[in-house]
Amino acid sequence: MADLHIHSKYSRACSRDCDLEHLTWWARRKGISLVGTGDFTHPAWHDHLRDALVPAEPGLFRLRDDLDRDIDRTLPPSLAGRTVRFMLSVEISTIYKRDGRTRKVHHLVYMPDLDSAAEFNRRLARIGNIASDGRPILGLDSRDLLEITLECGGYLVPAHVWTPWFAVLGSKSGFDAVADCYADLAEHVFAVETGLSSDPEMNWRVSSLDRYRLVSNSDAHSPPALGREATVFDTSLDYHSVRRALETGDGHAGSIEFFPEEGKYHVDGHRKCGVRMEPVETLAHNGICPVCGKPLTVGVLSRVEELADREPGFRPGGVAGFVNLVPLPEIVSEIVGTGPKSKKVLSEVDRLTAAFGPELSILQDVPVDDLAAHSTLVGEAVERLRRGQVVRDAGYDGEYGVIRLFEPGELERRGSALSLFDFAAPAVEAPTAKVAVAVAPVPAPPITAPEPVVDGKPAGLLEWLDPEQREAAGSGGGPLLIIAGPGTGKTRTLTHRIAHLVLERGAPADECLAITFTRRAAEEMAERLEVLGARVTVATFHSLGVRILQEHHADVGLSPSFGVADPDRQVEVARTVCGDDKEARRLVAEGAEVYKKALRALDLVDFDDLVGLPLGLLESRPDLVDAYRARFRWISVDEYQDVDERQYRLLELLAPSDGNLTAIGDPDQAIYRFRGADVGFFLRFQEDFPGARVVHLTRNYRSSPAVVRGALNVVSPSTLVPGRALEPLGDHGDAPIGVHHAASEQAEAAFVARTIEQVLGGTSFHAFDSGRVTSDGTQGLGFSDFAVLYRTDRQSKALVDALTRSGLPFQKRSHDRLLDRPGVARIVRELPFAAGESVVDRIKAVAGEDHAAYELLKPLALDCGTDFERFHTTLALGVEVDTWDPRADRISLLTLHASKGLEFPVVFIVGCEDGLLPLRWPGQDDDTDEERRLLFVGMTRAQRHLFLSHTSARPRSPFLADLGDFRRIGDAQPQRRRAGTQVSLF
Repeated sequence: MADLHIHSKYSRACSRDCDLEHLTWWARRKGISLVGTGDFTHPAWHDHLRDALVPAEPGLFRLRDDLDRDIDRTLPPSLAGRTVRFMLSVEISTIYKRDGRTRKVHHLVYMPDLDSAAEFNRRLARIGNIASDGRPILGLDSRDLLEITLECGGYLVPAHVWTPWFAVLGSKSGFDAVADCYADLAEHVFAVETGLSSDPEMNWRVSSLDRYRLVSNSDAHSPPALGREATVFDTSLDYHSVRRALETGDGHAGSIEFFPEEGKYHVDGHRKCGVRMEPVETLAHNGICPVCGKPLTVGVLSRVEELADREPGFRPGGVAGFVNLVPLPEIVSEIVGTGPKSKKVLSEVDRLTAAFGPELSILQDVPVDDLAAHSTLVGEAVERLRRGQVVRDAGYDGEYGVIRLFEPGELERRGSALSLFDFAAPAVEAPTAKVAVAVAPVPAPPITAPEPVVDGKPAGLLEWLDPEQREAAGSGGGPLLIIAGPGTGKTRTLTHRIAHLVLERGAPADECLAITFTRRAAEEMAERLEVLGARVTVATFHSLGVRILQEHHADVGLSPSFGVADPDRQVEVARTVCGDDKEARRLVAEGAEVYKKALRALDLVDFDDLVGLPLGLLESRPDLVDAYRARFRWISVDEYQDVDERQYRLLELLAPSDGNLTAIGDPDQAIYRFRGADVGFFLRFQEDFPGARVVHLTRNYRSSPAVVRGALNVVSPSTLVPGRALEPLGDHGDAPIGVHHAASEQAEAAFVARTIEQVLGGTSFHAFDSGRVTSDGTQGLGFSDFAVLYRTDRQSKALVDALTRSGLPFQKRSHDRLLDRPGVARIVRELPFAAGESVVDRIKAVAGEDHAAYELLKPLALDCGTDFERFHTTLALGVEVDTWDPRADRISLLTLHASKGLEFPVVFIVGCEDGLLPLRWPGQDDDTDEERRLLFVGMTRAQRHLFLSHTSARPRSPFLADLGDFRRIGDAQPQRRRAGTQVSLF
């Protein structure tokens, strides 16, 4: 008897008794010889497993001898000493998007040893938070979870496959076939768990399931629930035999099942309204609750009926059988008329197991006459059970069903009584009430059809642009300023313009230069241009500077193999001329001449030099200016509102006043003054380039009308675009902006976590069982569709804590350079600029025991191959290397500044308070106009839902007064004062 799906005390809504000692005690009581450990991904539980278990048969473990002896002392001779082994197991919840739908699938993963489990944990830690819940919630495709499982040497079984909310075949978020879920790796899945609400006979109706062994487990959240369902094996007691039995069927002897009607999701219904329906009734009501008019929760029976291609009662050849049982405490509970956890019931079960052995043996094997000699009614109940003679009251929408052995009133008429002993029942904590936030579901935006292609080229590059975009992209030569509001297709317009110039107007591709501000933006633009069929030079200001310096290195006193100093190296060089670390950092910050000379002596430049040196060179060499103007006759600059004074001067040299310069951006999104950016250069473009054409893009495809209206209201008092207009055209619904007033930062963060779960339609069974979530939410969303924005990084701590407690996977994003991470700079300094081995092999050798730094550097090292120079230069340019597994799907936590250029279906902006937004620095003039623009940028990142929040710690942001219409969500309630007590002062 094997029960290989259980949970530990580190899983939500699980008993504190879910430890190895209690699990062993109850396994002996039930007659289970093989138990899953559950939750081996949780760090604390994993440590407990290493401490309390010792190896037994291959791939299995037993409890440490001293602990085992203590347990046996508390058991009667009929139960003591029975074999109990553990197999490493864990349940993983994956929530992700596939084919335009939100998928929520639970999986059981098994590992053969603790080292394999540790490697599996290490990989999952790069995907999500595995420390907050024994059943981790990951934003990872099911197929990718299976791949990681196989790479670590384990196997995977889809859990409770029919459950509506969280299962591979579930009606709410699953697939129509198991193989569809696991894609190209589907052949590696060889067993499925039927769950409490179905039994094998129901599953036999679906022919696509014939290839899988049907297994059952208890999914126990407390030790007494062990063995309520189990799988029977006729094999040796070891991991490999169990796996082989599931793969081949040889040794898979069947299962012990609930009556499926007892499961929580057997039939359809709506728990809140007390409505329960059989499938035919549900069809008659079109799946709608007749009481409240909301969709019913479609249960397992209906879902099986939907996918079935066989009649009820069909049994494939060669399959293992099963037996339906009712747990012994429930049988005794019905007889004595008290709850199954009452003292009366537990005392009587103690007497039965002491006399006859484990519960499963009593239910299946002990002669009825022997049981009847102990209790006539127990004997009769077990006899009826073995015949399948039960009364069934089916469960629905999260409510367990009830299976009875006696007809209503039968026991009262017979006047039954039992001799019972006292037995202390475990205390049960009442669930904490939660307040739900209603979020109206909005249909997912339609997928845009690809542009038609003829002979490998797009048919009419401008044909698929809107009139404003077409006007901008189709403009001929000469200076052009494109004022592109948020969500108006800025990058699309610019790339189509460049491709149109090259492919349809004859501009030579090698004479076109596109300049962006970040490496990520440059890569995106280059990819889009290549898809359109145009390959041109795309660079950041700094990579353009590297190109110029490489071509004219001798003119600035550098060798062909000059290097770019990372921050640690810069301080190290400065220290050689001043001897003091603090002074060295000051010299670096000021770009002092003595520091620069020391750099040059080592054939190094720093980040600032990559623009400063080319600028100085061109300003002193008119011949080079003419040469570069001849080389790049068509220049396009993205995000022009963000140029600083040196970048502006460099552009002046490269592009004559009557040249073919296209600048695109939005002055109302100018938010980088602290970096030296000056929006004034954008505003005076027509003065600098007389005769320049100006085109406005005003059609917003990104955000809902409510978001667009609110954002325009916020920015209008200080807009830099006269007559600022945005017309919302996307299909994102029109959910009102939500504004929440929280009592504290912690309460604000809890609101964010709670609302994310509600918009997703729940991330766990507990969310529904507790009433915290009551609807499907907004369909088609994954974790990466959520962003939480804040003004300062300090605000992230409360959010990190709240999301961690909720078990939600998140990534705290920033623009910090990889070289600033611990351990990385040391490794990089020891790497050569050239070597015969690959960069990744050299890094591994140098890193030694610093595995974390090695993992940080590995993605970029693999990309660079053996090119050490490229590796060093890319690092020095400030590349962001994501330390997370690229397959991971996560909520984004990031500052408002870092959100620029991104978009998300759901956005939260926390800390909308005076002193944070606008941020006020002591002793400095406030630039509330730029702070207002910053909020405008943050708001326009949202597509469907936007939530703004503030706390009682400060006055709310004055910007919210201009917001217009919004929906108030759960304002903080003032704390009640305790009644005063008069005390004697004498």
